[in-house]
Amino acid sequence: MTQTLILVIDLIMRLATLLFLVRFLLQASGADFYNPISQAVIKGSDPLASVFRKFLPATGKFDLASLLLAVIMGIVFIAIISMGRYTISQYAVFGVVRVLSVLVDFYWWSMLIVVIASFVSQGNSHPGLSLLEQLLEPLIKPVRSILPSMGPLDFSPMVVILALSIAQRSLPNAYSLI
Repeated sequence: MTQTLILVIDLIMRLATLLFLVRFLLQASGADFYNPISQAVIKGSDPLASVFRKFLPATGKFDLASLLLAVIMGIVFIAIISMGRYTISQYAVFGVVRVLSVLVDFYWWSMLIVVIASFVSQGNSHPGLSLLEQLLEPLIKPVRSILPSMGPLDFSPMVVILALSIAQRSLPNAYSLI
């Protein structure tokens, strides 16, 4: 397979994985389901998620069908680029690592977007930014409770970005499997 084709497949599979992960995170974080972006994510993921939800119902705040679909997308990507070199258990582990990598990247970029937006457009309410803030709150809240208050400055996003950067570096790259 050519490198360009692998990159295109990677992008498509990352977006599909991200769609199901965001669907999972929306429910887990209790984000606003009436947000237009939330509605788009639900509408885009519902055809497959509703099929899997028949076999794997939601438990409390967690939509396990969406999480399973995200892992399946990770496994499919690894299976495509490795062309059948691994066992089923190795594919499962690599699929979970792939999902964790997509999740960490999503949180890292989302945190960066929210931090930059807080400097650029203070007090402005955009549906995308409010949704990102709701999705990031479970990560930021524990750090905020530990860090002392610095008045109007909030250093908790920097601590979270640092932790996410460390996580990005420690997760293996899918291209090392080729």
